[in-house]
Amino acid sequence: MTNNNPADIIQAQCQALADRLQAKSMRLVTAESCTGGMIAAVCTDLTGSSQWFECGYVTYSNAAKHRDLGVPEHILNEHGAVSEETVLAMTAGAARYGDVAVSVSGIAGPGGAVPGKPVGTVWIACGNQQHQISELHCFDGDRSQVREQTVHAALTLLIKYMDK
Repeated sequence: MTNNNPADIIQAQCQALADRLQAKSMRLVTAESCTGGMIAAVCTDLTGSSQWFECGYVTYSNAAKHRDLGVPEHILNEHGAVSEETVLAMTAGAARYGDVAVSVSGIAGPGGAVPGKPVGTVWIACGNQQHQISELHCFDGDRSQVREQTVHAALTLLIKYMDK
């Protein structure tokens, strides 16, 4: 019997990520905007997460992205918070505190859309200080659904990164 409950799928993904991190003795750092700490929460829901989870940053404002993660102000001013450039810089900044980092920045809605960036637009990146990978997603649904899909996609990208 297949379980299609999104929360159970995310929990299973997180366990798969934890197994990979532990096998490589690596520690994860999260840098979250639109998910408000949901990735860190999913990670720390797992028993034994202190073995592989270092810390999480919720950098909702541009000032926090700059202050806490070192995202250059010119990137935020030129490209905006919801951009590939920003999540790559967030990832590199967060990775200073662990072996691998994941970052997310997006528009969960219902407001916040701007031309070229509708509600559901989310950039996700992961990697270390030297090398990051990123993906652009355009999710459907309400605020809660966009955030849940973002957590799922972030864990998927992390697993892909760890398997490389």
